[in-house]
Amino acid sequence: MDLQPARLLLGTVLLVLTVSVSPGRAEKIYTNTWAVHIAGGEQEANHIAEKHGFVNLGHVFGDIYHFRHHRVVKRSLSDHRGYHVRLHSEAQVTWAEQQEIKQRVKRDIYSDPTDPKFAQQWYLTNPNQHDLNAKSAWEQGFTGKGVVVSILDDGIEKNHPDLIQNYDPDASYDVNDGDNDPQPRYTQLNDNRHGTRCAGEVAAVANNGICGVGVAYNARIGGVRMLDGEVTDMVEAQSLSRNPQHIHVYSASWGPEDDGKTVDGPAKLAKEAFLRGVTEGRGGLGSIFVWASGNGGREKDSCNCDGYTNSIYTLSISSSTQYGNVPWYSEACSSTLATTYSSGNINEKQIVTTDLRQKCTDSHTGTSASAPLAAGIIALALEANKNLSWRDMQHLVVRTSRPAHLTTDDWKTNGVGRKVSHSYGYGLLDAGAMVSMAQNWTSVGPQRTCIISMLNEPKNIGGHLVVTKTLDGCSGQANFVSSLEHVQAQLTLSYNRRGNLGIYLISPMGTRSTLLAPRPHDYSSEGFNDWAFMSTHSWDEDPRGEWTLEIRNTAGASDYGTLTQFMLVLYGSGTDTVDTSSPDLSQANNGSCKTFDLNQNCIECSPGFLLFQQGCVLACPPGYTGGPEPLKYAQGNWVTPPSVKTCQPCAPPCLTCRGLTSQDCLSCPPHNHLDSVTGTCLHQNQIERESPDTLAGVAGVASLHESGYAGAAAGEIMGSRPLDSSSRMPATVAVLSCAFIAAAFVAVFAGLQLRNGPAPKRLLLGETGAGSLREGLRGLGLGLGTSRVISYKGIPSAWREDGSDSEADEFDVHNERTAFIKTQSAL
Repeated sequence: MDLQPARLLLGTVLLVLTVSVSPGRAEKIYTNTWAVHIAGGEQEANHIAEKHGFVNLGHVFGDIYHFRHHRVVKRSLSDHRGYHVRLHSEAQVTWAEQQEIKQRVKRDIYSDPTDPKFAQQWYLTNPNQHDLNAKSAWEQGFTGKGVVVSILDDGIEKNHPDLIQNYDPDASYDVNDGDNDPQPRYTQLNDNRHGTRCAGEVAAVANNGICGVGVAYNARIGGVRMLDGEVTDMVEAQSLSRNPQHIHVYSASWGPEDDGKTVDGPAKLAKEAFLRGVTEGRGGLGSIFVWASGNGGREKDSCNCDGYTNSIYTLSISSSTQYGNVPWYSEACSSTLATTYSSGNINEKQIVTTDLRQKCTDSHTGTSASAPLAAGIIALALEANKNLSWRDMQHLVVRTSRPAHLTTDDWKTNGVGRKVSHSYGYGLLDAGAMVSMAQNWTSVGPQRTCIISMLNEPKNIGGHLVVTKTLDGCSGQANFVSSLEHVQAQLTLSYNRRGNLGIYLISPMGTRSTLLAPRPHDYSSEGFNDWAFMSTHSWDEDPRGEWTLEIRNTAGASDYGTLTQFMLVLYGSGTDTVDTSSPDLSQANNGSCKTFDLNQNCIECSPGFLLFQQGCVLACPPGYTGGPEPLKYAQGNWVTPPSVKTCQPCAPPCLTCRGLTSQDCLSCPPHNHLDSVTGTCLHQNQIERESPDTLAGVAGVASLHESGYAGAAAGEIMGSRPLDSSSRMPATVAVLSCAFIAAAFVAVFAGLQLRNGPAPKRLLLGETGAGSLREGLRGLGLGLGTSRVISYKGIPSAWREDGSDSEADEFDVHNERTAFIKTQSAL
């Protein structure tokens, strides 16, 4: 009976102790380490630590040192006064403090949104990584904060519970009714739901228990009501130019009718609005216009006949289904830059977003759904780097988009190693990769434009026409383009059935762009009047070389027409003309770096520069040559990195080179010979082993030089192979050395002959041999006459050619001369 109160008391004490030890409470928890201020340097600190049983963990800064004591428990609710007092007893210790544990929490911990429909937003993030990699961007801390997006459409339901928190009235306007309220007009069929759906894809609020989330769920969102009424050039221009210093991104999911026969685009005022937007918007950085590529796939339409998506000022976005297929409504063209997800077949999921009347939908479809997703990803990139220009953003899209699992039969690799398709552009947008690259991006600089007339006179198209011309990219001029971005072929032509035409453009690096695919429903005989077909497929290529335009009648019918104008417009960036003799060309620097990695190392240089030792150079140093190399940068599930221009070592044994193989040598190391025909370096011993007759032939050539037959002899002996000055030099030295030795030999014997008087017997060499000897000596340039005879006395009998008698009276002289001749023969 008495144990029950004791048990209750003990339980209460244990509970109090447990709570008091909890690190979440305010009680202090002391460690076994001290921070100590000691005057006198590290030696004095070590002395004091050893004296009192501490271990000096090291110098922190100034006179502060980090001590630890093994006899003190690592965690304690009370401080250790004894060791504290001992430290303070030292004269050199001015301050000491036992360290306490402090509670700190990370402020950047990411957790998935809790919105009820978020789990159904498969295109933002999913386990198989067939998504837009939005979660990676969110984990890096980018959610669109500070970026303003406006939807140009049929209005936006500004009081929608999943939009109202992010709604921006300064990014909104009603062009149709001329007021500041973009609220859509409600009908029984909910015809004007399009703009509200697009707005939710961009900036639906996160973690509010409503619907799903936008890609940039902290971005500001507005809407311009301009499609619910008569659309004129003025209406479009007003919408495109609405508050350009406040709005960063304009998203549009509309255009001319996608019927497979219309050719239409912006008129005068809308063109002016685009131009003013990219030159004056966002303080001169340029407004960013995101455009849906079109839904005319069933009608075999081409988005290059849509002047909005075909414009260099718009970022054209196509669609992919959940399983990575081309949707039935998608249009293929060379102006499409990239792709996001949208709807597909019946068994494939669609897009979750806000809907009219404050509702939510999971059935948003078409390229109308793709463009707003791209606008949201662009908002994330702008939050990462507010200084991105409109062209910088397109560069980021090209570099970070990935073919991933997207399926089509027209994937190809362009001249700089990137995969590109007419259905998907450069592939699926990658939000994580875009924000990573955006943080370290260096602006591409001002845009340059090179315009060339490709046609001297009208040409009959008939069934097939090919126009070619070699260009230099306006080299030597202020508008020189060395690295391409957009390419336009401005054509004026007539044809009795326009839809039968297929038009193709081939770049100098072999990239073939389909500017116009046949359109079976286009029966027009109007042709094209100064229509600018645009391609992005040659991005970053060098425009110098032969360009080819091919126009083909794909129907095989006997149609007729005439090409009257062909202007090629090259847009891109370039470098100013530099003095290539300057010694600083190969000095690496980061001033021309275009892209840095997360460690601030240069991984890509601006156009006209090459990457060398994490710097950029105009020309590679000796021993190196320029060549492509995969970009050393990876983010998320980026699968195909593009290549960059770098300085790479010459292949051995080349000393300097013009290419990366051993057949591209320009000079060789010592004791090696450059073969000017094959471009290889051969060791001199290797030359003698491979062609022993060559040197003898060169000697023969030299012996014929005085008679004027050197060229002919060289042609016969060397197989008509020309000898450069470096290859003739060793042979010439050898011939002159031999001639000198022979001359000395003859001079010595001539002296002996004169000293000893005339010989009784002439050496009989035979008529042919004597003639050859005389001719050979004359060929060596010794100036011997034909009547001059050399008589050798005392030739050993083994060398004699006749049976002449012995000459006993000259025996001594015989022995002397025999020894001399043997010595000379050995030499």
